[in-house]
Amino acid sequence: MVTHVGAEERGDERGALLAFLEEQRGGIRRALLGLTEEQARSRPSASELSLGGLLKHVVEVEQAWVARAKQVPPAIVRDASNWHECFELAADQTVAGQLAYWEEVAAETEAYIRSAPSLDDTFPLPDEPWFPPDERVSLRWLCLNLIRETARHAGHADIIRESLDGRTAFELVALARQD
Repeated sequence: MVTHVGAEERGDERGALLAFLEEQRGGIRRALLGLTEEQARSRPSASELSLGGLLKHVVEVEQAWVARAKQVPPAIVRDASNWHECFELAADQTVAGQLAYWEEVAAETEAYIRSAPSLDDTFPLPDEPWFPPDERVSLRWLCLNLIRETARHAGHADIIRESLDGRTAFELVALARQD
């Protein structure tokens, strides 16, 4: 799992953006290391968030944004009636299954970004009240948005994991290196 974006990624903008995204994905993956399904589903803080729910959310969000950029429907459509479900693992869903799906989504994201003619290519924002009407954003914006979204939830994951068993991000990096 990437823990630091090194100099080799700095020369290529696409590579750097994708490396920073992968670095943030790694924070969420590490927060799940060594946990049982029960621990991953638990909500040990005042928040309603669980690590399993955060994982599911970031996977759905990444897949949906890349689908929007491709101008195809997302795999799962969320609205006010089911939005909360993207933060909860369903009874038949597992952390391992979500991690495997995330690998597929991440590979699709990378392939799409690397194959695009330009990071300046644009796509329309969804027709939602929180977005300006008829605004288009670039693939560069998409990458930065995914980094921001994933980083925000990686921070949440750090707090939840520390609430579960006291393990900090530094300890989890060391644990990940042992594997």
